[in-house]
Amino acid sequence: MKKAVFAGGCFWCMERPFYLPGVKEVFPGYTGGDKEDPTYEEVCSGTTGHYEAVEVTFDPAVIPYRRLLDVYWKQIDPTDASGQFADRGAQYRPAIFYTDEEQKKEAEESKKMMEKLIGRKIRVSILPAKPFYRAEEYHCRFFEKNPRRFESYKSMSGREEYIRKNWGEDENLSPLQYKVTRESYTEPPFDNEYWDNEEEGIYVDIITGEPLFSSADKFDSGCGWPSFTKPVDKAAVSFREDSSHGMKRTEVRASGSDSHLGHVFGDGPAPLGTRYCINSAALRFIPKRDLEKEGYGRYLKLFEGAGK
Repeated sequence: MKKAVFAGGCFWCMERPFYLPGVKEVFPGYTGGDKEDPTYEEVCSGTTGHYEAVEVTFDPAVIPYRRLLDVYWKQIDPTDASGQFADRGAQYRPAIFYTDEEQKKEAEESKKMMEKLIGRKIRVSILPAKPFYRAEEYHCRFFEKNPRRFESYKSMSGREEYIRKNWGEDENLSPLQYKVTRESYTEPPFDNEYWDNEEEGIYVDIITGEPLFSSADKFDSGCGWPSFTKPVDKAAVSFREDSSHGMKRTEVRASGSDSHLGHVFGDGPAPLGTRYCINSAALRFIPKRDLEKEGYGRYLKLFEGAGK
């Protein structure tokens, strides 16, 4: 087990989102200050230097730290350094506290990606972890102990509306996945998950799990994004005319989720001549060895005779 510590304003609202598979426990508390074992009242006075934060104990073999970072970014306004929503004061500042150099590196990379996604300066501090003091018992799992008060607070503070406005209802998507699939954002070339993946398997819709593309049809086009000659099923994708950015292109969308996938061009290899240029963030890759286990056994036929 490892620990991750995040500050994002009121810890009542920060605790619940981290209860995910692979997370053992989540505790609200205080960190980053100088006074040993402070009380809630002392922290609220703004004199101890502490942040309200949550400590997440997780199994990195089940849920990676980067996934926790994705959850964190979607709970806060990362452009506000002096508090969060209706909560103002030093104790409500946003920060990521890293416990080792690997967490520091991932947090900094994630922060840079968020700046690209939203086009504004991220004002979240990335700091070395300091002693974490658990909050008083009545604060723990407040969303269960006082659900009406919790929901009212989250709504009245402005946090709920901010999250809904910026991230919609797709809570399971990372910020990058949401921007690509729901706002037609294009991820960076040569800096995405699958552009150089050469393993056998299929690529499915990140939202619905519907099979979209196969490694049997994947090729290196030199563009820096996953490229395919065709989808596994024509009905799995739909097309729209795209005149954005001063260009005329054909957009490719997933039929089941209506997600933006990428674009199709007519400069692919023979005999089809098509190049489906797809964002990695819109896809999930399932290796050939896991197809049967994950319920996609019927697609093993795509690889029959491969390598002969």
